[in-house]
Amino acid sequence: MVVKHTICVILFIVILYPSSLFRKEEEEMGMVVERGFKWMARKKILGEMGYDFTIVTADIDEKAIRRDNPQDLVVALAQAKADEIISKLGGQSQFAQDPLPTLLITADTVIVYKGVIREKLISKEEARQFIKGYSGSHGSVVGSVIVSNLKTGVQRAGWDKAEVYFHEIPAKVIDDLIDDSITFKVAGGLTLEHPLISPFIDTVVGGVDTVMGLPKELTEKIITDAL
Repeated sequence: MVVKHTICVILFIVILYPSSLFRKEEEEMGMVVERGFKWMARKKILGEMGYDFTIVTADIDEKAIRRDNPQDLVVALAQAKADEIISKLGGQSQFAQDPLPTLLITADTVIVYKGVIREKLISKEEARQFIKGYSGSHGSVVGSVIVSNLKTGVQRAGWDKAEVYFHEIPAKVIDDLIDDSITFKVAGGLTLEHPLISPFIDTVVGGVDTVMGLPKELTEKIITDAL
């Protein structure tokens, strides 16, 4: 089998997993990933893409990073994660002499509802307001991906968007979602894969993978560009 290229990938998605080295059909890659709840969905997406990975944390104050535009915000947050992780790893120069390129992938997602950016929930009152707002309505999901080639210093970024339309969400379901800690670990309290909310999703316009936190096509394109 001809090997197209050999790279080491560090993916930061957001809970801690053990390191692993793996093979893709025509490539050999190592990955590291970041901490939070979206890791569950992103883990699934990466598996579908043929990647395996390890997880580490990016310790940033997301509330200290503000932008008026949701696209600018998610890119800025992913950039801050990349900068913090690179510093934690000892700086980009640590990888310059490596025989294989190392790719660092960071991502971030926010919800936009009626023009207002929604990030992680801060209270049960806010959770009720947000979820009731989605009922019979819709929200936009804006997500970013940044790939940093730590060997060459090349960095590429992009963002994607999808719309999620909901059926009416019963009051009992809203109450149960508010009582579930997972609701407070995702932007806007919105996650398609949650078994309580998935029956009430009407239509997704755009990529489901974008809503889940890691748009496949965009990620593959940016990886290629960063190489």
